[in-house]
Formats: sequence, C-alpha cells, structure tokens
Amino acid sequence: MNAFLFSLVAVFAVSLGSGDQLLAARLADRTGRGGGLLVVGAIASALSALAMAVAGLAFALILPEPAADMLVAIALLVAAVELAWPWRRKLPEEPTHSLFATLIVLLARQIGDAARFLVFAFAAGGSAWLAGAGGALGGTAAIALGVTLAAELERWPVRAIRLTLAALVAIVGVYAGLAARGIIG
Repeated sequence: MNAFLFSLVAVFAVSLGSGDQLLAARLADRTGRGGGLLVVGAIASALSALAMAVAGLAFALILPEPAADMLVAIALLVAAVELAWPWRRKLPEEPTHSLFATLIVLLARQIGDAARFLVFAFAAGGSAWLAGAGGALGGTAAIALGVTLAAELERWPVRAIRLTLAALVAIVGVYAGLAARGIIG
C-alpha cells in the first residue's frame, strides 16, 4: 500500500507544470474543458504508468538486490534532472481536435518524464502493480487539474515549484544511492 500512496502523491506533485499537464491545460483552454480530454488524459496516464511499472518490475527481477537498489537511486536522480531541466514548451498546432492525436502526444510527453521515472523507481523498489496504479491515478489527477485550471495554470510559479521538487527528489536519490552502497544506514 505504501508504493501505491507514494506513487500517487509523488506523480501528482511532480506533474505540476509538466509538459503533459501544460498541454492538457492549453488544449482545454483552446478546445473547451470537455470530458474527452479527461478520458484521453486518464488513458495516457494509465498506459505510461503501466509501461514504467512493468519496466521497473522487469529490472528488479533480473538484477541482484544491491543493483536494483542502485537502479532506484539512478531513476530518482534522472527524475530530478528532468524536473530541473528548463524546457521551452510550445503548444503544437496538432493535436487540436483529434483525441487520438492528443493521446499519442500525451503518451510521448509522459513516457520519459519525472513522474514516470518515479513510478519506475517505486516499481523497482517495491510492489510494481501498486506503484503503477498509484502513478496512473496521480497522473490522471494532474491532467484533470490542468484541464480544470486551463490558462490559470500558466500564472502559477511552476518553475520555482519544479526546481524545489527537483532538489527534494535529488536529495532522496543521493540518499538512496548512498544507502545502496552501504555508506549510510
């Protein structure tokens, strides 16, 4: 149950101001806050969380425990770098009204973002299916927040929030790496 809750909260938190959430917010502002966008966001969140949970589980099964613990630390550090990276996100001309195109673009933005790397880390370090389910719900909640807020989200200090979250995730990643190496208890 811890993997589910940690994954849900972590994915929701680090998704604030992420590319998928901003895309959903901009599309909602452009095309309206319809239920189709929410459904597509939920499907994309579930598919990306499932893919990263399966990947985390696969690595956890083939690696010895110390290596799997180090993999968790590396995934956390990659998530921290992605959070801190200064992206210049521009709203694409497409998808405008195509829900399938929106699904593809959301999946592409989610599959390598910080939130899904956290799902990967939680899956590699604990219960993969609970981490995937929590990540799917957290991602869906983040997309729903983006759709609900629409243009208002652009006025939030998301850069400062993402840098703060990056620092926190990096600290946890360094701690996990030091613990995996046996340097700290």
